[in-house]
Amino acid sequence: MSMRIRTSALTALTVAALAAGTVLTAPAAGAAPKAAAPKFLSASQLPPHPTSSWTAGPVTEGFPEELGFCVSTEGVLDYDYRHRTFRTDLDTSAVQLTVVTGTAAQAKALAKHYDDLIRTCADRIEESSPDVEAEGRDYGTLPVEEGARVRGLHTETSWGATDIALLSVGQDGRTVTVVEWGQMGDFDDAPVAAFKKTTTTAVNKLY
Repeated sequence: MSMRIRTSALTALTVAALAAGTVLTAPAAGAAPKAAAPKFLSASQLPPHPTSSWTAGPVTEGFPEELGFCVSTEGVLDYDYRHRTFRTDLDTSAVQLTVVTGTAAQAKALAKHYDDLIRTCADRIEESSPDVEAEGRDYGTLPVEEGARVRGLHTETSWGATDIALLSVGQDGRTVTVVEWGQMGDFDDAPVAAFKKTTTTAVNKLY
């Protein structure tokens, strides 16, 4: 979902994020040993905008509220969350999340959990918001590190707001990254090939 979606549409859809009930379990172990922090995308590595350049915000601790629409921390262990937001001068925005887990197995489970949330997001939107029509698309997997998958999400409200988002989940060792790009528009406006390149770069760049 476009992080700069029209306010009325976002208000109607925010409750969808609360519908994800999957719980990931893991042994009650101590904190994972500290390692080098994963690196983030730079502004120039986002899908090019035809009329505006990207601006990158600072890397920030915590889970980004921009991802709380389809992806959330509900039912997930208290991992090391960091994120970075991006914007253009127009209606296009993006965000990258990195999550450092305790083991590669935990990261694999978390990546599947996040991908499942994205895969089912359109259904949850329609169940919670009768005034919104939503459609998800699967753009397939990418052969990078432990793997990545790209999906698309389009929403249209009864009052005419239409938004398109591309979302991806990738894994490198015990770290998971989620990237979301969004703007007003539909599937025809989605730069899928460029976003796949961005996702590959994001996973490769972690370490």
